[in-house]
Amino acid sequence: MPAISVQNLHKTYREGLLRRKEFTALRGISFTVEQGEIFGLLGQNGAGKTTFIKILLGIIRKSAGDATLLGFPAGDRRARQRVGYLPENLRVPRHLTGYTALEYYGQLSNLPISAVRHKRGEVLEKVGLVERAKDPVRTYSKGMLQRLGLAQAMLHDPDIYIMDEPTDGLDPLARQQVRRTLADLKAQGKTIFLNSHILQEVEMICDRVAILDRGNLKFCGRVTELTTDRGAVDAATGNQKLEVFWDLHGAENDIRSALAAFPTTHWQKDGETRWRVVSQVAQAADIDQLTDELRARGISIRGLAPRKASLEEAYVEIVAEAVE
Repeated sequence: MPAISVQNLHKTYREGLLRRKEFTALRGISFTVEQGEIFGLLGQNGAGKTTFIKILLGIIRKSAGDATLLGFPAGDRRARQRVGYLPENLRVPRHLTGYTALEYYGQLSNLPISAVRHKRGEVLEKVGLVERAKDPVRTYSKGMLQRLGLAQAMLHDPDIYIMDEPTDGLDPLARQQVRRTLADLKAQGKTIFLNSHILQEVEMICDRVAILDRGNLKFCGRVTELTTDRGAVDAATGNQKLEVFWDLHGAENDIRSALAAFPTTHWQKDGETRWRVVSQVAQAADIDQLTDELRARGISIRGLAPRKASLEEAYVEIVAEAVE
């Protein structure tokens, strides 16, 4: 049984006095999220991401199609009890402390106060807030409030987590901590469904992603399907070329001479004699030729690999194709 399943899901908003003005937020999307995976939903503002989450949680109703959450119809109370939800901008009463905020949210999830007090220290430890547990939340930064939101979502040990921008406002160290927490939850068999505009984060933690563009599903699959070997098309011949990443140590002039026969698309200095270069080749034999040329000039090859497309590059290409 999938954790989430949607088939031909539509949502149209009707506005105005006579409800004649229409806006279609979702246009017949279909995909599934398997239990135990981390799944990312990507899209620009207005793509339909928030509408989709609201339908899953029963906040709004679908216009057509089917949507299930943990085997129950979207919005069913039995499913919602097994969801840990982190909204993008969690609003916590400012007079509460970290501890009492968890008591507040725990009671909203029908947890006994004794159970909340038994577990609150553990979840605050996981998100790095245990040392600030007794401080008023009005003294918390945006990043700390985001981590408190993650803690409240974990409090009742749900089967699925639905998170809207879980690393928004966090510094790099805190983002790394959240990634570790999400990996631990996945190891426990939990399902994590998240929205995020930080594509580097999504690429590091998600197993699969779906890309929405103006309500249309443009892609759904494994992240590795998008981050394949990166190539380019030769404008003169129309032939496909492979982009190769080199991590080199040596004199700049010698490196440029060795690579002169092949187009270079990226050149970055990383230290006095270390260079990161991307060159284009037509076939595997060209890589052997370049390797021989570099070694003949005394250049040390620290790394060599086909350049992968980043998730951000792939996303931009897909959305750009949709606009065209």
